[in-house]
Parts: sequence; structure tokens; C-alpha cells
Amino acid sequence: MQYLEGRKYVVQGIFLVVVLVFLTRLFFMQVMDGTYKLAADKNTLQRLVQIPYRGLIYDRKDHLLVQNEPVYDLMVVPREVKQLDSARFCQLLQIPIEDLRSSLLAAKKYSRNKPSPIVQNLSTPDLAVIQDNLMDFPGFRIQARMARAYRTSNLAHALGYVGSITPALLEKPKYAKYQPGENIGISGLESYYEPILMGRRGVQYKMVNVRGVEKGKFRDGEFDTLSVAGRDLHLSIDAELQAYGEQLLAGRRGSIVAIEPKTGEILAFVSAPHYDPKLLTGKGSGNRYMALLNNPDRPLFDRPLMATYPPGSVFKLVNELVALQLGVVQPGTGFECNQKLVRCTHRHERPSNVSIAIKNSCNPYFYQVMQAAVLRGQANNKYDDTHIGLGQWQKMVKTFGLGEKLGVDMLQEKRGLIPSPEFYDKKFFDKKRNKQHRWSYRNVYSLSIGQGEIGITGVQMANVLATIANRGWYYTPHFVRSVGNSGPLPQFRQKHYTAVDTALFKYIIPGMQMVVDGNGGTGNLASLAELGISVAGKTGTVQNPHGFDHATFAAFAPVNDPKIAIAVFIENSGFGGTSAAPAAGLMIEKYLRGKVAGYRHRWEDWVMYGDFTKKLH
Repeated sequence: MQYLEGRKYVVQGIFLVVVLVFLTRLFFMQVMDGTYKLAADKNTLQRLVQIPYRGLIYDRKDHLLVQNEPVYDLMVVPREVKQLDSARFCQLLQIPIEDLRSSLLAAKKYSRNKPSPIVQNLSTPDLAVIQDNLMDFPGFRIQARMARAYRTSNLAHALGYVGSITPALLEKPKYAKYQPGENIGISGLESYYEPILMGRRGVQYKMVNVRGVEKGKFRDGEFDTLSVAGRDLHLSIDAELQAYGEQLLAGRRGSIVAIEPKTGEILAFVSAPHYDPKLLTGKGSGNRYMALLNNPDRPLFDRPLMATYPPGSVFKLVNELVALQLGVVQPGTGFECNQKLVRCTHRHERPSNVSIAIKNSCNPYFYQVMQAAVLRGQANNKYDDTHIGLGQWQKMVKTFGLGEKLGVDMLQEKRGLIPSPEFYDKKFFDKKRNKQHRWSYRNVYSLSIGQGEIGITGVQMANVLATIANRGWYYTPHFVRSVGNSGPLPQFRQKHYTAVDTALFKYIIPGMQMVVDGNGGTGNLASLAELGISVAGKTGTVQNPHGFDHATFAAFAPVNDPKIAIAVFIENSGFGGTSAAPAAGLMIEKYLRGKVAGYRHRWEDWVMYGDFTKKLH
């Protein structure tokens, strides 16, 4: 009985399988009825992916920066290629036969059944010649798409560029919807906002005969899906200010970053040397990219986000705020300019309070400020005391957005470095003897004046000034003020507070004003007092073991209602007060007034053409 019962279930199972197969074939035949009829007439069904219209990019005044224009790609489906006359084909396209062979090989490797690009970015005249002869080459077809076109010759490092997706990316699940020949954001905003800009693909099914001639839609398009255009980006960049900044640093190496303090919106993002974004689009863009890549001036290098420098004396502002928070100094605290501790760069009045110390950038003063912040008697010996104090100092400094990625809407951002006690433990460990050498404040004091192992980016420095302008808080700097009409992404709407009480920031600002507008201030060349604009800033000269020192200057204005915070780095330019300061002053004036006063054009000439290695008279 058990044997018969078992056979019964086997027979039932076989019956169900046969029924399912029959029903499946019947359903398939009904849905694809048109396809079988086409096959009888030597027609085939072609699935065409519809690439959506990529989102546009505008500046803060809604001037169009990046748009789309139609281009054409010649595609191939390897399985459909029959008896290819390679010589004639190459003559028609004006390409070497070796290029054709390598492209066909790559197409077969990817898929014998899916289209792959053979020649991209065809012009309209090229397209006309090819279309007239395409029927003689089964398996080849034209695919129209939209390519990026630029209405600006600036902002290349922020915008990034679009290029064909690589075979390596196609293998990743994240890019499963892409096909060979499709464009994808490679760098900059194009890459960060790729899912938003790309939109949603559509699909069309068409009937074509064996010669590639369209015979109409399949089943009146009932299986087609429409593509959805990508969303537009509205940037916070001021295109006029950006162009002006690139003009000022033309021929230099360095960066300028300007931020609106109240919102965190990036107003200008200058990386010098720069390049025209048009170079990386259209036919021949690959060769132009390689030329930029091999340029010894490294124009592709994104300095505001990727170059890390010691901040120099600008960092003294952060050290002073940390010491004020810890209660080890007061606004009226004075220290002697004791050059036995560290050398001071020039003679000046006694730093009897924080304002005078900031104005004159007194190195011995800030040596003693950080010493008071780190060595607070928390351990019985100086080594352990330094270790504990430096760890607490580092945590407070990092709340200014330093030593970590800020989270800017660009993928290539570097974190910089605010060294920890563990960093110095590793630095002073003797591997040969397997011995840990002890270290004290004398080994790390260079941090007090923004030198040594510390490193920050241009964006981070501008953000520090925005934080001071806001008296203790900041929004993460960002380029996109609105995705479509929905505003910035959520992470750019969150306030970040430092570990320093907001009430303490007011004590460093008078000294910063004296740097710019005070008699003998180190940043006088950034002064806009004659134009009724108050500027608070700090100069810096960054020691460079590989050549002439780097210059830096950071500021915000107007002091009582800050609308712009700015940081300028100019490599190999010496004292920040004579090169970076006038550049910052010009940028602030340009943004706040919309123009530069005629009598100040000489400073434009100085910034663009002056010899910074010589003393300014």
C-alpha cells in the first residue's frame, strides 16, 4: 500500500509539471504572438533603453552653467554581425582597423546579445554618412544620447565631468542598470549627485527587419515605459565671483574658498591652476584628459578639498578659543614675547592681552597659551600630563570641523590631520630597539602656531572662519542650495556647534579687526574700511621645507553681519599679508559691492602679476 501511495504522488507531481509547462508555453505564445509572426517574416524584436534627460546645473542667480546637447554613438550587437566588410567599414568611419577589432573584442567580452559602443560622439555630418550605409552592416545601429555642454569656462573642479562608464564599474551591482557607452558622473558634483541627475531609464520595444530597418512598435507600445528626466541642481556658487577668483589666481598655485556663514553655502571654489570644463567633453576628450593628467602643474588636482597644509598663524585663533574655554587664560591675559621659547617674526608691542597678541601674531604668546591648555597638572610628570592634555585638546579642536571630513557634497574630500597623543606615541617609537621614547610639550609646541604635523584643507579653513563669524556654530559647507525646488539635502540643514561656549567668540574678534584695520596690523592689505566695510581676519605664513613659504589669509565680513567667510592659500608666496590678504580683500569687495573700486585695480595687478618673493614697498 505504501508503494502504491508513493507512486500516486509521483504521478500527480509529473502531471502538475506537465500542466505548468503547457500553461507557460501557452502564455508566452500569446504574449509573444506578434514576435513569432515577425520571425516568419524575418523580423526581430529590438529592446531599446531610453536614456533620460540629465538634470541641468544652475548657479545661485539661476544662470545656466551645464546643459545637454545631442550626440550620436555607433553601437554593435555582436551576435547580429554577419560577414563584416572591415575594410569598407573602417574607410566609412575613418578609423584604423585595429581600433575596430579591439572594440569588437571588448563588445563580445561584455555581451554577444547587448549593444556596445564602437564610435562615440559622432557629429551630425558623420551621422548622415553612416546612416546612408548602415543597412549594409547588420548588427550596427545608431543610438542618440545627450552629452554635457558648458556655458561657463570656470568651476571645473567643482562641477566635475561626465564620461563613459567603465567595464570595471559595470561589473558592480550598484551600476547594474547601466549599459556600455552610457555616461556617468566621474568626479565632482556630477559624481556625488549622480542618482539625482541621471533620472530613470525607459524602455521601448521596436520591430526591425534583418537589415535594421524599423517596422513599427511592438504591440502598439503596451510594454514600453517612459524615461523620467533627472532633477536640476541649483548651486550656491556665485558665477561672477568664481570667475573673478580664477582670474586672480591665474598663473598661481593655490586655492580660494568663500562661504556664506549663515547657511554654509559655498560662494566660490577656486583651485589654481584651473582648466576649462569643455576640455573633458566631446570627441577627443580622452586625449585632452591625458594631457591635463600629465601636466606638471597638476591642473586636475582639486586643491581646496585635497591639498592639506599647515594652517600657520590662522590656527592661533582656534588655540586661543580652546584655552578660553578651559579657563586657563582670560581675554586680558598677557604673556611676554619670550623668544627663547620660539622665534617671533617681527618686533611689536608687548602682547598684554589677546587682541594685541592676535594683531601682531606673537608666536611666544601662543606658545604659552597652548602650553597652559595642555599642561594642566593632571598627572605627576610632564610626559603623562602632556599626553592627557593633548588628547583633550585634540577632541576640542576637532569640533571645529578639523581632522575629519566635513561632509562636503564632493567625494574627493580629504580629512586633514589634528594629531593625537597616539600619533606621537607612534612617531616616537623606536622600532629598531622596540622602545617607546617619551615626549613632552617641547616636542609638539609647533602646533601652537599652526605648524608641525597639523594639516587642514582650504574648505576647512574657510569653515573655521564661518564658525567664528557665527560665534560658534556652522552648517556643513555645500555647493547645492536646492535639488529641484526641495532645498539642500537634509545633512546640510543641521547646525554643528563647537566645544567652545558661543559667548567666548566675541573676545577674539576685536583682535582680528585690528589685524586688518589696526595701525600696523599684519593684514592691512585686506582692509576695506575706506569703502565702509569692516573685515576681521588673520594672516599666516606656512613654513615650506621644499621651497619658498606658502601664504595664507582667512577673514569674514562685515563683522557685525557676516555675509562671506573666506580662506586663501597661495603656494610659495611668502608672507600672507602681502599676497593672500589683498586677494581676499578683493574677493570680499567683489562679492559685497559687485565691483572693485577703480583705485584698487592696482592690487588686482599685484595679485595676478606681482613677484611675491620680493618685499612689497
